[in-house]
Amino acid sequence: MLEIANLEVVYHSVVLVLKDISLTVPDGSIVALLGPNGAGKSTTLRAITGLLDIHDGRVTKGHVQLNGRDLTRARADSIVRSGVAHVMEGRRILSDLTVEENLLAGAYTADGAGAREDIEAFCTRFPILGKRRHQPAGFLSGGEQQMLAIARALMSRPSLLLLDEPSLGLAPQVVQDVAALIREINQEGVSVLLVEQNASMALQLADYGYLMENGRVVLDGTAKAIHEDEDVREFYLGLGGGEKSYREVKLYRRRKRWLS
Repeated sequence: MLEIANLEVVYHSVVLVLKDISLTVPDGSIVALLGPNGAGKSTTLRAITGLLDIHDGRVTKGHVQLNGRDLTRARADSIVRSGVAHVMEGRRILSDLTVEENLLAGAYTADGAGAREDIEAFCTRFPILGKRRHQPAGFLSGGEQQMLAIARALMSRPSLLLLDEPSLGLAPQVVQDVAALIREINQEGVSVLLVEQNASMALQLADYGYLMENGRVVLDGTAKAIHEDEDVREFYLGLGGGEKSYREVKLYRRRKRWLS
């Protein structure tokens, strides 16, 4: 479905942020994009959805394609109409608008009757949103705002959903609820590219994963293989007590094997 090939992104004409990134999201799958802060994960999502120019960024090499259509330099609204929806980090709900108005904002590509049907469906699916549909969205809790942000994205009826740190700042039980929702959305036929620092949750959900560092993909494989990788467990899952980067851990182990 989604193909990113040899992508490079520069900010402010001088800062190279993405360095030859390649990844794919097969139709019907959940793909996890992992990495520490500053690795380039959010920039990758912006490159897909046409939001780089807002941050003075641009693609200088490579391409982004969805079902064979080149999206590399397409307008953001055109990308939404092609079937891509993006839930940004921090939820970005419109706090002064009501819950219903937030949902309507996500449906600007749909016809009026279809949008109203979808609002009713989401208010039934998420009872708390239905209960508070006429209240300002800023009064919702963090978990409720995340549900609203995801529902707003789904109002465009996407085939591909991009999620940027959906578990950020949420209580453990709410994280489980969000994870269950992501799995449910995928089972309904929506492909998902999931950016997460909660690697354990992401790898439990995903079919395949990519690990990024300093603007590069340093590891990819099935979610199971990544979860079981000894170096990933030490570096990223916090199971070995290490604080080094993945590359540093790999280099250390190679030296240790060579010396032995």
